Amino acid sequence: MTDRTFYENLDAIDPLEPLRAEFHLPVDAIYLNGNSLGVMPLAAPVRAKHVMLQEWADDLTASWNKAQWSTLPLQLGNKIAPLAGVGPDEIVVCDSTSVNLYKVLYTAMDIMRRRAPEKRRIVSEKNSAPTDLYIAQTLCTQFGMTLDLVDSDTLHAAIDDHLAILLLTHVNYQTGAVHNMADLTARAHLHGALAVWDVCHSVGAIPIEFGRSDADFAVGCTYAYLNGGPGAPAFVWVHPRHVDQIAQPLAGWMGHAAPLAFDQQYQPAAGILRYLCGTPAILSMSVLESGLDVFHKAQGYGGMTEIHKKAQTLTSLFIQLVEKECAGSGLRLLSPRDPEQRASLVSLTHPSAAHAIIQALRARGVIGAYREPDILRFGFAPLYTRYTDVWDAVMQLKSVLTTLS
Repeated sequence: MTDRTFYENLDAIDPLEPLRAEFHLPVDAIYLNGNSLGVMPLAAPVRAKHVMLQEWADDLTASWNKAQWSTLPLQLGNKIAPLAGVGPDEIVVCDSTSVNLYKVLYTAMDIMRRRAPEKRRIVSEKNSAPTDLYIAQTLCTQFGMTLDLVDSDTLHAAIDDHLAILLLTHVNYQTGAVHNMADLTARAHLHGALAVWDVCHSVGAIPIEFGRSDADFAVGCTYAYLNGGPGAPAFVWVHPRHVDQIAQPLAGWMGHAAPLAFDQQYQPAAGILRYLCGTPAILSMSVLESGLDVFHKAQGYGGMTEIHKKAQTLTSLFIQLVEKECAGSGLRLLSPRDPEQRASLVSLTHPSAAHAIIQALRARGVIGAYREPDILRFGFAPLYTRYTDVWDAVMQLKSVLTTLS
């Protein structure tokens, strides 16, 4: 790993390299922010044009059946299912992550209110995704529960017999640290609690097994590693043992057992379809399908096994190279060093110049992200990030640090 040739050779033997051609990538730039917004699949504008000029402009309402608009939420959910370790008809695509979290957290609280009304404690991490905490705060007020925010190193101890619900982001958005979903879910269940997971920063980058982990509820976004586009709809999964127990709180017409009956009395649909609410965002969903289709193609190149392997290699090489080339610069690794405990994300800190460094890198065509108070965040999307991108990005980082010193 002493020169760029080493990284060029890795690109040459990378099984996933052919999939890079499926995406529109910025010219003369190294994009290391795919954990925040994925790049555009080349098929996306073609698909959008067809939906607008044929399905919408010419076919109009006939497209609800002819183009299968009405079943898109479940169709797309079934394309996400292999990435989440569940079977068909268990995931539905709809709304936003925040809205879907409201649905499942409400359901979880309702279950616990009936099952163990004395349990009123929700536990989450202090640096969980803020939107998750906002939704939890809202629902705690409605249900008379308390939200207890703890540090990651005290998380296990916080799971006790007083716990009602464990609410966690599978991958920490600041550090890239990965929680053991199966272990923490089992611990919550041992104490009679439920586990709700946010997988926005893991789906499409590292393997997820909702079923094997015996999780209770999960939500995730599609605009990051799944490359669904800005504002792309999110998805929701509910364990089959819970899915028909409780009617979720946002009772809209699409979640009705017979949407076109226009019944004045709400009757929830069976299964995951009851977690739908309003009319699907057809344009956004159609564009999202282009991103999911690349993951389907990836099955022929090793699928999530190769994607995860490349994610670990990319991030490990980045860390090693930064520590070699930028030693003494004030940069410190914030992400876990162990690749098994790290997602496809590396975060560094700098005590005084983190924001300036990110801005200087951006001016040089290296696109990372800054997060308060002093975090430099770099996301590696295995479907299109090259090994040479690692080398080039670190060389630019080294140069920036030299300029700022």
